[in-house]
Amino acid sequence: MKEYKSEDIRNFAVVGHASCGKTLLTEAMLACSGDINRMGSIEAGTTTSDYHTSERDHQISVHASLLHTEWQKKKFNIIDTPGYMDFISEGLGALRVGDFALVVIHANHGVSVGTDQVWEYATHYAIPKMIVVNALDKENVQFDQILTQAREHYGKKVFPLTVPINEGPGFNQVLDVLRSEVITFKTDGSGQYTEEEASGEAAELVKKLHTELIEYVAESDNTLLELFFEKGTLSEEEMRAGIHAAIQNESFIPLFATSAQTNIGVSRLMDFIAKYGSSPIDRLKVTAQDAKENDVEIELTNSEPVLYVFKTMNEAHVGEFSFFRIYSGSVKTGSELLNSQRDITEKVGQLFTLSGKKRETVERLNAGDIGVVVKLRDTHTGDTLCSPKLKVSLPKVQYPAPNIHSALKSAARGDEEKIAIGLATLHEEDPTFLYHVDAELHQTVVSGQGEMHLQIIIERLKRRFNVDIELTEPKVPYRETIRKNAESKYRHKKQSGGSGQFAEVWLRVGSSPRDSGIDFKQSLVGQNVDRVFVPSVEKGIQNACTEGILAGYRVVDLWIDFYDGKMHPVDSKDVAFQIAGNHAFKDAFMAASPCLLEPICNIKVKVPEECMGDVIGDISSHRGRILGMDTEGSFQIINAQVPQKDLYHYSTNLRSLTQGRGLHTEKFSHYQEVPPDMEKKIIAEAKAMS
Repeated sequence: MKEYKSEDIRNFAVVGHASCGKTLLTEAMLACSGDINRMGSIEAGTTTSDYHTSERDHQISVHASLLHTEWQKKKFNIIDTPGYMDFISEGLGALRVGDFALVVIHANHGVSVGTDQVWEYATHYAIPKMIVVNALDKENVQFDQILTQAREHYGKKVFPLTVPINEGPGFNQVLDVLRSEVITFKTDGSGQYTEEEASGEAAELVKKLHTELIEYVAESDNTLLELFFEKGTLSEEEMRAGIHAAIQNESFIPLFATSAQTNIGVSRLMDFIAKYGSSPIDRLKVTAQDAKENDVEIELTNSEPVLYVFKTMNEAHVGEFSFFRIYSGSVKTGSELLNSQRDITEKVGQLFTLSGKKRETVERLNAGDIGVVVKLRDTHTGDTLCSPKLKVSLPKVQYPAPNIHSALKSAARGDEEKIAIGLATLHEEDPTFLYHVDAELHQTVVSGQGEMHLQIIIERLKRRFNVDIELTEPKVPYRETIRKNAESKYRHKKQSGGSGQFAEVWLRVGSSPRDSGIDFKQSLVGQNVDRVFVPSVEKGIQNACTEGILAGYRVVDLWIDFYDGKMHPVDSKDVAFQIAGNHAFKDAFMAASPCLLEPICNIKVKVPEECMGDVIGDISSHRGRILGMDTEGSFQIINAQVPQKDLYHYSTNLRSLTQGRGLHTEKFSHYQEVPPDMEKKIIAEAKAMS
């Protein structure tokens, strides 16, 4: 495969809400360039990018797929990303290494929560955007309405470069603003088209839009602006020279009309990307940190290689693929690179470029390009590979916190090691998937971005590591405490021949503020108890606090005063005072109006305005308390507090209530008392299981 210069590379992430047609759009691009003979379909599982088992089974994109093709002598590195927010790590990695974002909007559904989300992420990475309004061949589509909505969300700088002439079933014509022509596409899926000069109403519309376009372009460059004021217009060549700059500084955001399924409008989009799309030279420098954690700039023209690994994935019969982008220098087979995060040397074996599962071996890739290397020793998502002469670390992607949690239940004994290896492997591939072994609750808890995310993770775990597991509701980490002060005295006496056991412990207990923990102290006077036994009493109390008294949950937020007791000169010993302290504390605890505490979470819910009533009602039904509401564009933000117990499967309920357009985040806030009726039930269940 031939090598490409940095200026001839176009790296872009295809992003958008679920089911807006991203995968079919990339499929149409490959059909236009001749890389595939005919387009595959989602239903048949024959698209180039959705080739994994989980993607074919569920008919959705799960992984960010790397595709490449050539158009007008430019190399397109296309990253097709999942639309479900469950798999946001894939989109974030793609946006991190892309030079611009191609944001796809479905003509029937309009701007959705997921659209706004990826837009925000692209803005965070300071990359330009282009918009594609897709599926204009469907019934009841209104392009003008979508354009208005896009401008409401992203500003008046959103500008249509192609406008559909006959939207709806049979759609095959667009008005090309840049060329002032009507483009008619063949209906055979080839993407080929014919051009003719606009006339009649189309000519009037294109003239108006062309004038607006000139103004947008002129505003991006002072020289062009002076020319525009001087001449009242700009020549085509002058305007062409300014379009690229206008996209970079987002003086305007180009919007295109397409139907990916019938391959209408896609080739003109590709023409524009080849001529005006961002290339690596538009970001000549990136900021990294050196060995002393000082900021340093890495220039594209630097001869020493610096690579960022934005994705890792294990492929059957091949091994682990590491997807990377080169920010300086070049890499070739046999190169030795330093993993700066792990301080190990990695030798580059086989280098590939990918189009879905189709691999093409390359000997060398240059600065700005994207590729894949196989079987690195210990390199994972987010790592930096660099020349040993230039030890730097590029900033890692910051992933959102998980919003759904489940417990793992294994059906077979002896699978613990395989499960542990599998969980660690899948976390390295997908940083938004987290897990931990909860020693308190004796469960392995897995966390992700949604129910679908965890379902796919478990399927992969079963398939790849041959374990029989299922997901169950995780236990809630309740806490036990007291409401008032109390005292107790407990005597432990045991005599069974020979040396016996004797200890008497007198305690006072009282409640403390939330999150204050356990405060043990002693106020002994006189010689009734030797001070050597104070740690023994404390240990017995700590054991009781860890094991729980009411329902087996950890005891918190109280003070204990060991103020008196008795001992025996022969029979008193460590174990006797541990036992006496343990029982004395339990007696005092039960006399001090004990209660259960439950964890409360802050949640932030983003929903379309028309769903507000249903969502607020649902939160209330989950014992939630509304804290306030804000507006963000056309979406509403609901801030609330909900008990952790009632958040199990909440993300699924929310998506059901909002037709998939609602998102939420959750974060632990505090503990508060469990309602009495629930408390009785929890205690009864605990006693039944003991």
